[in-house]
Amino acid sequence: MESISFQSATVVRFTGPRTAASPRREQTDFLDAVYAAGSLPVAADDRVAKIMATRLTIFGFVMIDEVLADGSARRLRPSEAVHTCTAHPWRVSRRAASSSPASTLA
Repeated sequence: MESISFQSATVVRFTGPRTAASPRREQTDFLDAVYAAGSLPVAADDRVAKIMATRLTIFGFVMIDEVLADGSARRLRPSEAVHTCTAHPWRVSRRAASSSPASTLA
């Protein structure tokens, strides 16, 4: 029998951004934008941003206020944010250390 020698293939991994969009990366970028600005408006029909904001609310990183037609804001609990439709825009803001989901707007 003959022995066959295989040359080892060299694999080079190129560092840098990946070509495919990563949901985790987008969520991190969204959180960074909210923390940098203090609050971020989200359009009523922006489902992707609302889903990310809802996840971040469930984890306790941000608060969501639903902006009603008269301009007033209503704080959404995480359970409400999951089921909210695209009828009203939101304002996503960073959670203060002393705030709770049931607290009123200042």
